Amino acid sequence: MPFRAPVSEYTFLFENVVDYSVLTTTEKFQDATSDMVDAILTEAGRLCEDVMYPVQRNGDIDPARLENGVVRTSKGFAEAYRAIADGGWVSTSASPEYGGMGLPLTVTTAVNEMMAAACLSLQLNPLMTQGQIEALEHHASDEIKSLYLPKLISGEWCGTMNLTEPAAGSDVGALRSKAEPNGDGSYAITGQKIYISWGDNDFSGNVCHLVLARLPDGVPGTKGISLFIVPKYIPDENGNPGVANTLNVVSLEHKMGLHGSPTAVMQYDGARGWLVGEPHDGMRAMFTMMNNARLGVGGQGIGAAEGALQHALAYAEGRKQGRSPIENGTGTIIDHADVRRMLMTMKADVFAARAIALSNAVAIDMSNATGSSEWSARAAFLTPITKAFGTDTGIEVSSMGVQVHGGMGYVEETGAAQYLRDVRVTAIYEGTNGIQAMDLVGRKLMDGGEAANALLDEMQAKIEAARSQLSDLAEPVWQAIESLREGTEWMLEQSNLNDRFAGAVPFLRAFARVLGGYFHLRASLAEGGNGPKTKLARFYIMSLLPEHQGLLAQARQGAAALYELSSDELLAG
Repeated sequence: MPFRAPVSEYTFLFENVVDYSVLTTTEKFQDATSDMVDAILTEAGRLCEDVMYPVQRNGDIDPARLENGVVRTSKGFAEAYRAIADGGWVSTSASPEYGGMGLPLTVTTAVNEMMAAACLSLQLNPLMTQGQIEALEHHASDEIKSLYLPKLISGEWCGTMNLTEPAAGSDVGALRSKAEPNGDGSYAITGQKIYISWGDNDFSGNVCHLVLARLPDGVPGTKGISLFIVPKYIPDENGNPGVANTLNVVSLEHKMGLHGSPTAVMQYDGARGWLVGEPHDGMRAMFTMMNNARLGVGGQGIGAAEGALQHALAYAEGRKQGRSPIENGTGTIIDHADVRRMLMTMKADVFAARAIALSNAVAIDMSNATGSSEWSARAAFLTPITKAFGTDTGIEVSSMGVQVHGGMGYVEETGAAQYLRDVRVTAIYEGTNGIQAMDLVGRKLMDGGEAANALLDEMQAKIEAARSQLSDLAEPVWQAIESLREGTEWMLEQSNLNDRFAGAVPFLRAFARVLGGYFHLRASLAEGGNGPKTKLARFYIMSLLPEHQGLLAQARQGAAALYELSSDELLAG
């Protein structure tokens, strides 16, 4: 089946739901008009349909492999990557000073999501490079910027991020990698890093690693960590790849999915690296990359969901099985109520997750363009919701896609299971979804709920008129916002942080559910309360939005019940 890039969906959301037009009122993004964005999305859509989607299955059945220390990538990936790089799709939001397009992150988010829907394994490569570009733009010296950014932005070189170690996963502060000064401005980096996405490839001129390590005077914990750029090949006096650095790929992980994306164990043996940012300030520099990477990973989940939805729809429209009681049906399984329930749920949640992610991206862009603390707080608050709900949606929609296929979904040749296997890790990397939820109820509520309540106030203000115009849809959303406000207040009242953490995941999910209802309602209002978006909104608001009530009840239970069973009792038969 062919893949169709959902360009029209982004256009609709930009124009009617996520307030993209506010970006063009800023000096930074005044030229990023709707006509320009439409043209860019259309061209990116063609790349996804004609170049990336055709290599999707190759990544699964012809995995990346390590041969005599050299990473060999899946068939067709080198050519597809070159098309990505040559089209400028690595650098849509990068600074024009070094060759980037300088477009809003909102546009890049849409492009990246389409690419993830077409081929998630390959899309992960430019996503990593984009994060490195951003970190260097904000924290590197002018010398490093001049040397590395043009090559990364052009796609000639690729970038990675190296945080995790065998004994330092989510607890990054426990890392043991060390950096010793060489006396010439460079450092000798020694240590091992694991789970390095696209740690190497056979199609780029260089691979540049951002590596967290500790200087000799670095204190224990995260406050003693510094960030270094460590290239595979050390640039010569002309800035071209020179001698090989003393680093290597030890092995590639054998994974559940994302087989086309080589996940490496990296060994650094006194490899030459250069400090990025200030000494002992590596975590701040890395978080510049990680926060937007979390938006990107949320988009990966949404992209996988889009691919799985299209795959399931095509199958359901062609598969004849059983008889349905509806009149004038198609005679295929798409007539069956339960299959239709799954497809409607898939489509409604993809829309909700996509709207949340794009709204998050608009907030990030407005923060960057205006320096507004309010926009910055909005962006920070939405980021864990985007990451967690986007990836959960990817997993759930992909799982339903397998179910729609029935037995054939469990047969690899249909390709339905690949979406589920590929997307499953997105709920784990870039900070597990549990950590995202803890961040939401912890750090993101440290302002006393100011950012959360500002968002809730804005939602109610924008749908106030709809309570009379479209009351059957608007009233449930209004009441859900009120319930969410009460749930937020309960979180703020808890002095025991573990009581917040115990309900963090359902609270985040409830927030996403209500945001989804709000964005569906805005879509319905945009088409006058009558049309396909209204039909989808009615399904979401009546069938999915009510979940927020149970989620908020669960969020308020506190931690006590979680610890009533001892470890021995948990393990007992």
